Amino acid sequence: MVRLRRIEQRQFLPRTTLDEVWEFLANPRNVSAVSPPDLGLRVTSEPPVRVYPGLIVTYELELLPRMRWHWVTEVTHIREGRLLVDEQRFGPFRMWHHEHHLAAHDGGVEVRDLVTYALPLGPLGVLADLMLVSHRLERTFAFRRRVLAQRFGAPQVATD
Repeated sequence: MVRLRRIEQRQFLPRTTLDEVWEFLANPRNVSAVSPPDLGLRVTSEPPVRVYPGLIVTYELELLPRMRWHWVTEVTHIREGRLLVDEQRFGPFRMWHHEHHLAAHDGGVEVRDLVTYALPLGPLGVLADLMLVSHRLERTFAFRRRVLAQRFGAPQVATD
């Protein structure tokens, strides 16, 4: 049995432009900057400063203390300035699909993340998700919201 989980995060960044936010988020080298230090996420490939469809990026991360994981993602879809989708090709998840949506609004930009994921190992994966993974992902996205708020001078308010 595969249990699909979904995370949706929204954040409004006032006083910034779509181009500024896109420029930051479309640079795969910035992934480490929006990841909490205790995740130990490190880009291990040499990605360009701009994503493109088909781009493969490799990482190492620490999901559990002193347990390093290799993670390989592929950028599968791009609508310049509006949408970026990355999917896991190899790594700790059975499935990972992450949509980054950007939309210009009066006075700022809305950033919306939609993540659909599943863990391996059937019932053990479900248990791991309940005990560890879902909380870790919530903390990771909370950290990301704080970084974006600081970088773009926005309040740290988010809705699910």
